[in-house]
Formats: sequence, structure tokens, C-alpha cells
Amino acid sequence: MTLALIQNPRFSERTTLRLGGTALAEALVFSEADLDQLGKVLPMQGGRPLALGAGSNLLATDGVLELVLVRPVNTAAPQVSHQAGGALVRVGAGFGLPRLIGLCQRLGLAGLEGLTGIPGRVGGAVAMNAGSYGMETGQRLSRVRLWTPEGGLAWREAKDCAFGYRHFDANMGAGFALIWEAEFRLTTDEPQAIRARMENTYAKKKAVQPVTAHSAGCVFKNPAGLPAGMGAGRLLDEAGLRGRALGGMAFSHVHANFLVNQGGGTARQALELLDLGKSAVRERFGVELELEVVVLT
Repeated sequence: MTLALIQNPRFSERTTLRLGGTALAEALVFSEADLDQLGKVLPMQGGRPLALGAGSNLLATDGVLELVLVRPVNTAAPQVSHQAGGALVRVGAGFGLPRLIGLCQRLGLAGLEGLTGIPGRVGGAVAMNAGSYGMETGQRLSRVRLWTPEGGLAWREAKDCAFGYRHFDANMGAGFALIWEAEFRLTTDEPQAIRARMENTYAKKKAVQPVTAHSAGCVFKNPAGLPAGMGAGRLLDEAGLRGRALGGMAFSHVHANFLVNQGGGTARQALELLDLGKSAVRERFGVELELEVVVLT
């Protein structure tokens, strides 16, 4: 299969918030051979490249955005190399994260179940160092394979990368870098025990998060230096933002740090609510909230 190029792709069809305008183009990359073609095609599209997975942490603004979306569609079955006490699992960036976690559970491979309930693709989980309840993607990452227009494909050891709260940096000094594959170091455990931990994690999330709504996950980062339990959701809640709506957009009734599209929401409404949330928390607590969701302009 060869590189596919789509003109004027709509963000409302490619992000979990279901809103936003259009990009200039979208390149679907199916194979390593396509990456060579991608290097020639990108400069001809007239916009800056943006790697896109399932679009689960993006808020695209309205209108035409000067972006060229690059979507890795390498979804082949993961390669598992068993070792003493565990295994290395190599998987394409386009593989679904929930699907990977389920596969590892069936194989008796533990370590990723703390990510249960997080949507998106493997590449996005690495790029955002996705995590929950004290577990982050980078903790299990062994190495990552990246493509750059200048250097092509290259593996990067996790120890040479920088990880932070919803942050990943391969320290390559490149402009645009596309995560193509990731390799995770996992341990062995009974499949039933792994499943029990997955079910427990999902149950906790379902009780306090709108897991089935059209959202982009948490929209603000949890501020550092505050007492335990005083995360962004708690601050927004106490500032009166839980359930606050504007048009089709609203802060969730279930968790105030989730912005949800209730139907027909627009980027303008979403951004106005985010500004309202920041100013309300600033006035009430003197805390400056920082965006976790990536706003595309």
C-alpha cells in the first residue's frame, strides 16, 4: 500500500471533541517505504506538519488551519520477544492503545494496565506520556523509533529521552518528528490478575470521568505544589464550573476538568469556556491553570 494524500480533511471527523475546521491535507503513512515518499510530499503541501493519531487530546479551532496532518497507519500485530521474567513488545504507532493493553493481558504481560480507559493510539500515548493513577507510558517504554525528514528512521533509547507530566522529548533536536514504533518492557503475571487490575482501573475512571462522552480528556494540567486532592478538576468544581455550558460545549457534570461536546459545539465556545475556567480559578484560588489539551490554530 502506498502513501495516501487527502485534501482538506475535517478536524470534526478526526478528533474526539468532534469540532474544528479543516487542515490543508492529510498524509496516511502505511509502510516504511511510504516514509521516503512522505519526505518528498510534505514540502509541497504548504503547511507545517502535525502528527495525528486518534485526535484524543486536541482542540482544533475553526476555519482553515495551515497544517498538514501525518497519520501513521502501521497497525500490524505487535511483535513479542519473550525474555526471562517478561517480554519486549514492539508495536506500531498507529495501533490502538486499548487494543494493545487487552492483547498484553491475554498474553499474561503486565505493566500497561494502569493505562486502561485511556483512548487513542500508541504513538499519541508516547508523545503525551499519557498516564493515570501514578502510572505513565514512559515508565514502560524501552525505546522508540522516530522518523524525521532530515534523518529518516532511527531508534531512540528511552533512557536518552526526557519524560514529564504529559510531556515527551526524544532530545533529537529535530523540527518535525513522527513516532513510528514503540517498544515496551513488560513483566509476566497471571492473565486473571492483570484483568482484575484493568477492571479496577476502569471502574474508578468510569465513576468519576465521562468516559463515553465526546471529550479530549482532561483539558488542564494538575497544578504542582498543591495539597493532595486539589487537582485541576477540584479547583474548577469549587470555582463553580462543573456543568457550566455554552452552546453545545460544557464542563462535564461528572468531572469538571473534562470539556465535552454535547452536540453542535464549536471551537469558539470551547475556547471561551476554557478562558472562563482559567479566570474563575485564578480569582478564587490565585492559581494559574495550564492547558493539557493541545489547541491547534
